[in-house]
Amino acid sequence: MVMEINGKNEGDLVRLKCSVQNYDWGRIGHESLVARMFSSNCDDEIEEGKHYAELWMGTHASGPSYVVGEKGIGDVSLKSWISENPEVLGDTVVEKWGVDLPFMFKVLSVARALSIQAHPDKELAGFLHMLKPNVYKDANHKPEMVLALTEFEALCGFISFKELEEVLESVPEINELVGTAYVDQVLPVSGQDNKEKQTQFLQTIFIKLMSAESKVVSAAVTKLISRLNIENETRQLTSKEELALKLENEHPHDIGVIASFFFNHVRLSPGEALYIPPNEPHAYLGGESVECMATSDNVVRAGLTPKNRDVKILCSMLTYKQGSPEILKGVPLNEYTKRYNPTSEEFEVDQCVLDQGASVVFPAVPGPSIFLVLSGQGFMYTTSSPPPPLLSPSSSSSLSPSSSSSALSSPSSSSSSLSEDIVRGGDVLFAPANTEVHVSTESELRLFRAGVNHLMFIKT
Repeated sequence: MVMEINGKNEGDLVRLKCSVQNYDWGRIGHESLVARMFSSNCDDEIEEGKHYAELWMGTHASGPSYVVGEKGIGDVSLKSWISENPEVLGDTVVEKWGVDLPFMFKVLSVARALSIQAHPDKELAGFLHMLKPNVYKDANHKPEMVLALTEFEALCGFISFKELEEVLESVPEINELVGTAYVDQVLPVSGQDNKEKQTQFLQTIFIKLMSAESKVVSAAVTKLISRLNIENETRQLTSKEELALKLENEHPHDIGVIASFFFNHVRLSPGEALYIPPNEPHAYLGGESVECMATSDNVVRAGLTPKNRDVKILCSMLTYKQGSPEILKGVPLNEYTKRYNPTSEEFEVDQCVLDQGASVVFPAVPGPSIFLVLSGQGFMYTTSSPPPPLLSPSSSSSLSPSSSSSALSSPSSSSSSLSEDIVRGGDVLFAPANTEVHVSTESELRLFRAGVNHLMFIKT
């Protein structure tokens, strides 16, 4: 049953009203999926001139979700409700993370490049929160995974050393910023036996680049853009060069325009995902996606942003790992559902697309989940029967049509322990631990489930 706050029953789904973030890089008005989802979720009018960047689903104080009561949204946040009902998290989650949701779920609508940034690990996050609590508002790390809904572009991680050598030869403006003599002196460190030296070289030259004076940076960017515009008349620019023109248009005279040559340019197709561990540089460039992460909003920025920049901190925290990042395709659980399973213990994401007349069951698991209905209309309902053993994601039965198909097609004819409610695009629901969730549709339905990484429960 999809419950109201004034009538909690163990194993019920809880409707949530969620928060929106109106950052200036977000898409505007109805062009933004975030705006449309937020409007449906909170019955709010879309302001056509407003930027809608992120829909937040979770307990973080900067964008909390609220439970829905008998008379609509009330004063009880999801975090407060969880603190009063810790059993909804399950014993394992409470023991490991305390009485709070360990993950946060989002929808992103990116119109232009976000900042060049990285998220601190736990040790650094604690230090930064103590040092600057108004900037770094929590003490948690922030591994994250972005799952593309449309074509989605990002910068992520440093290019290989071979690519770096090619960049230094083809982008003279970098050499001018960091010093040609210095590059010539330190660059000959090629070969497999010099990995450590290659990393040291990358780190040193990147720090020199990011630490350059603003006037010098502005002149170098101007020279770069002028050169590319001239050369564009006689040759086809590379994708990185075209990206530099785009970034300069969005962030004039910014060091991020030149720094972009150091990063992998990643293009995700719908259904592909990218996992970003702590201390790895990245910047989202455009597209729409869902995103899941540990519950944190700690961001260390160094370029492509008017916001606070901590260049020294960012340069000191990076791993300087080189090479292309892994693109996650999702592991099929059945004909309708794929699971995206990063290395982070806090979260995983399931994507489910139901055809007309289809149904599926999300088995009870020892941790909480958040369901986001992206589009379509259908039914979601629960049973209060004891949870089955946790199943491996590789098992085709871990998400399978219910054996009691008559109950799915006609819920009202089942026992009193089975109840239902209609869900549609924009609905967000919290599922307590040990809750089996049934989903069916007479048309079609697309939804996502964010939950604690199932491998964490297997290990314990």
